[in-house]
Amino acid sequence: MNKLRFLLIPAFCLLFASCSGGNQNTAQTVVPISAEHAEKLDTAYFASGCFWCTEAVFERVKGVYDVVSGYSGGKEKNPTYRQVSAGITSHAEAVRVLYDPQEVSYTSLVEIFFGSHDPTTLNRQGPDVGTQYRSAIYYSNSHEKQIAEKIKSELDDKGTFSNPIVTEITAFSSFYDAEDYHQNYYELNPNQPYILSVSKPKVEKFKKAFKNRLKEAYK
Repeated sequence: MNKLRFLLIPAFCLLFASCSGGNQNTAQTVVPISAEHAEKLDTAYFASGCFWCTEAVFERVKGVYDVVSGYSGGKEKNPTYRQVSAGITSHAEAVRVLYDPQEVSYTSLVEIFFGSHDPTTLNRQGPDVGTQYRSAIYYSNSHEKQIAEKIKSELDDKGTFSNPIVTEITAFSSFYDAEDYHQNYYELNPNQPYILSVSKPKVEKFKKAFKNRLKEAYK
């Protein structure tokens, strides 16, 4: 076999088996929220690896009304996907979760967060490696901080995971929406290789573990 061709094959596979190998599909379905209801909603911020999967997980949670993929935890203003995915910023791929606390508590969201990814791998989730794929909770107040730290401590004390949790729990500072083609990516690109090989197994595992938290449409 031609040596160059032999070298290009794994490189091509790696591209599409990582979160940075997406195409640009811009369509997205938006569920309208009334102004009255919007006033009752709270916002939470999480990072757990590639945001395509994280967004898909929280979109399926009963009581969650909107999830936006973006960048958080860094100092740079208006980061782009090209910059973040290359690891040249201090941001992580993250999601902004808009939820109704009367339907799902922040405690439940944190439990789902820890239960839907591996919080013990430092700066890595599956094939995605780098600080941009770190596990993080960005709290907006002392109450959220207390809940996040309490659950993390309890999981470590119970030995839920074989290794210590390395999730970063820090104060929220800013969130920048990712480019349009990243929004609702899991739903719009079901046959994309990364979605099939990495994201879908994680989403299905989440659905089995949190059946009582699922929206009816996803049961």
